Amino acid sequence: MDTSAPSEDNDGLIREYHRQIAKKMLLLIISVAGIILTVGLLSVSTFDGISLSQAYKIIWGHINGVEYDYGTQSRLWWADRYIWNRALPRATVAILAGASLAACGTLMQSVLSNPLADPYSTGISSGACFGAVAAIIVGISFSSMAGEAGIVTNAFIGALIPAIILIVISERINVTPATMILIGTAISYFFNSMVTFMMVTTDADTLKSAYLWQIGTFDGLTWSSVPIMFVVTVLGSACVVWLSSKLNVASLGDNAAISLGLDIKNFRILCLILMSIMTAAVISFTGIIGFVGIVAPHIVRIVVGTDNRFVVPISMSVGALLLLVADYIALSYADLPVGVIMALIGSPIFFILIVWQRKSMGAIY
Repeated sequence: MDTSAPSEDNDGLIREYHRQIAKKMLLLIISVAGIILTVGLLSVSTFDGISLSQAYKIIWGHINGVEYDYGTQSRLWWADRYIWNRALPRATVAILAGASLAACGTLMQSVLSNPLADPYSTGISSGACFGAVAAIIVGISFSSMAGEAGIVTNAFIGALIPAIILIVISERINVTPATMILIGTAISYFFNSMVTFMMVTTDADTLKSAYLWQIGTFDGLTWSSVPIMFVVTVLGSACVVWLSSKLNVASLGDNAAISLGLDIKNFRILCLILMSIMTAAVISFTGIIGFVGIVAPHIVRIVVGTDNRFVVPISMSVGALLLLVADYIALSYADLPVGVIMALIGSPIFFILIVWQRKSMGAIY
């Protein structure tokens, strides 16, 4: 009996498996290397007159407690000050925001079985915008805090309002993914109309502040903005990775998920709560930054396939890299809010991805 054919088939499957794993690891390594390189470039652009290698030495030295003399080493003293207090907070926020939004985008696209879903599909961005603009223009605050803290708190609470509405509705009726997106669209239109009403009744200076928050910016962010984002992003991302196997089941559709033993209704509510908290923790500090949550998962799926056990962590690294590159361009060349640059980068990438995937959703799910 000839057993060579089955053996060759097994060897071929093993080689293909290793090739796929190598492809996944290569994309992850490229993304991480790109993040490290962009952090260095961002540091160089923040303080002119130092090389890329010097920037990394200054960062590493600061971590290890190296101090520079203001007199004889004044250039290094100023470089350390600018890099640590300006470049690195921006880079850290960009990494956290990009990773969080990409993870939430992957989550929503899988749960809703919709490749166009993103963290803002449920109206969260409009709710956050309403809360922030209400604090900036009208002075209405949902807390006793004032100033920047009041705006952040307002935006966070405002972002949770659409999620609470969706959760309440989902508990009372059987909401399909299509219905959830339609409800989110209706909520977005309502909050957008309220925001527009407030913005047309204010003065030019206040309008500029509200508008900059709407389009997303890292200007003014310091290390004090990092702790909440860091904790929520790390814990939330760990939960998304833990749920990745169930996300694979949910992406098959409601009927298939139920037949495989997944309580899709409660699972969708759980994912909605998780996504809402993660997204709110980011945009309450940065404003609304689009395209990260929708583009990063698409790029990753083209390369590594649809298995969310790999898509989620790799999408986080790609999302962080995309937002870092956008911020580097915004800071170095155009001096524009990062949200504008991200839209300029993300929209053509998304267009190319759509054209590339001529088989529509069949290439994604």
